[in-house]
Amino acid sequence: MKRDAIAIKAEDNVATAVRNLSAGQTARVGIGEEIISVLLAEDIPYGHKLAVRGIGEGENVFKYGAVIGRSSRPIEKGAHVHVHNVESLRGRGDLPGNQPEQIDSGE
Repeated sequence: MKRDAIAIKAEDNVATAVRNLSAGQTARVGIGEEIISVLLAEDIPYGHKLAVRGIGEGENVFKYGAVIGRSSRPIEKGAHVHVHNVESLRGRGDLPGNQPEQIDSGE
């Protein structure tokens, strides 16, 4: 069956659109070998992410089995997931555990 978006792992809460998708459309999302249907709340551009289930504020966002960020507000199933509702955790020196390692200069 043709897929409109893909996810890799069962724990993924987002999928990546493999074509431009329109609000109101029911997208066929492949998660591994399974196909689920997700009614889209918004347009999803090619290559962008959509929520395959509701994501609570402050919840980790999983793509391809890895955490790619944290939701900055609640995200409904079928919504566009992007910089407007997800904050990156990479390179965030202000978060505990994300400080860069100090390199010994040998002096």
